[in-house]
Amino acid sequence: MLKQRLQQKLLQKLSPQQIQVIKLLEIPTMLLEQRIKKELEENPILEEGENQNLDAEPDSNDSDDDVNSNDDEFTLEDYMNEEDVPSYRLNSNNTSKDDKREDIPFSVGVTFHEHLENQLGMLPLSEKEKQLALYLIGNIDEDGYLRRKLNAITDDVAFALGLEVTEDELENVLYIIQELEPPGVGARDLQECLLLQLRAKEKSTNSAAIAYKILKYQFEEFTRKHYDKIASKLGLSDDDLRDSINEILKLNPKPGGGFSDPYNQSGQQIMPDFILEYIDGDFQLSLNSRNVPDLRISREYSEMLENYSYNKDSASRQEKDAMTFVRQKIESAKWFIDALKQRQNTLLATMESIIEYQKDFFKDGDETKLRPMILKDIADKTGLDISTISRVANSKYIQTHFGIYALKYFFSEGMQTDSGEEVSTKEIKKILQECVDNEQKRKPLTDEQLMAILQEKGYPIARRTVAKYREQLGIPVARLRKELK
Repeated sequence: MLKQRLQQKLLQKLSPQQIQVIKLLEIPTMLLEQRIKKELEENPILEEGENQNLDAEPDSNDSDDDVNSNDDEFTLEDYMNEEDVPSYRLNSNNTSKDDKREDIPFSVGVTFHEHLENQLGMLPLSEKEKQLALYLIGNIDEDGYLRRKLNAITDDVAFALGLEVTEDELENVLYIIQELEPPGVGARDLQECLLLQLRAKEKSTNSAAIAYKILKYQFEEFTRKHYDKIASKLGLSDDDLRDSINEILKLNPKPGGGFSDPYNQSGQQIMPDFILEYIDGDFQLSLNSRNVPDLRISREYSEMLENYSYNKDSASRQEKDAMTFVRQKIESAKWFIDALKQRQNTLLATMESIIEYQKDFFKDGDETKLRPMILKDIADKTGLDISTISRVANSKYIQTHFGIYALKYFFSEGMQTDSGEEVSTKEIKKILQECVDNEQKRKPLTDEQLMAILQEKGYPIARRTVAKYREQLGIPVARLRKELK
């Protein structure tokens, strides 16, 4: 049975302005320029230029009372009686107008797969072999491996090329591909990839020949670094084993990944969002707005709106619709500029609090001086929400006189030493890294031994915590750190 009833609910909804601020807060400086350019393209009211106050208000002596009438669908004062554009470039201009940021063009070359296909043209292949070779090359991934099974490819060849082919025929064509450059291409697993590279060297040296035997017959032991077992089974001396292992370590496990592909620029470019200078004992923080343009509301459209306010009684329906569009775009432009201003204010407030909290570290960059700091600490100092601090810290960087750091780097948990002093986990990780760097590579330190060393230094830490910190530092277990010296 259907019933009607009244119900009150307290809901929290974000306004469009708040959503816009949140989105702008998340993006770094490098993407902010693109976001502003997109807004400039979509909103004709916005334009680049120095901020100016527009004298758009009508004369106070004007007799037209309709200009400020509250009964009208909108008034000119709603849009033009404030300062034209609030400044959001809240930092000193540390660049000159002659500065330019230009991307250096790179020459266009061939891709990895085109490189392989070009080599096929120099081989005496039948038409069927050429078709099969091209199809196999298309299935090779960017690392240079053929990950798919040949029996599955035979079915695809039948459907795609209309060719009946056996698995043996495909394997023979694959052997041809494996003779191409770079060595190791077309391998189906890591073992085959390394063997192909050693075969290309023709095992010209004794160490290369021994390395081939190790990979061929003792690959499992090699991956587990059981060097004693390998030496025992193959009857190798320490010198021969060391030379052969070094020969293997020179091989490329990803032959395709080393190919220079002009379409893939793997290097990540970092543009710092903040610039911090330490001059005469004082910190000078500024926002990096190098390529971020100043925005203002177009004078042309503001004058159009002003003229309409004086002649709206005689305006046609089309002109009213046009002015409604202008009003909406002016409103959107003001929201966007206000959101930029709020973004810059929030970024500066957050970074200033971080610097104040980690003042000792920012003086000389000594990691041991980092204090334990979590998002809540900065949220309490700035009066902002924890989620806002998290958005600011995400993907933002600061340039200091001792390097560029991600803001996430400064946040860490803390623990108390035996003496009751609170230290950051960064300090513990640094000591852990130093212990691993200085260990004997023939007998790497286990997690239990690392735990004992840290406890001797006054850090009461469990073995599982050592393992967690070791993994966060990208340090493998002791067995995999073993080396022959």
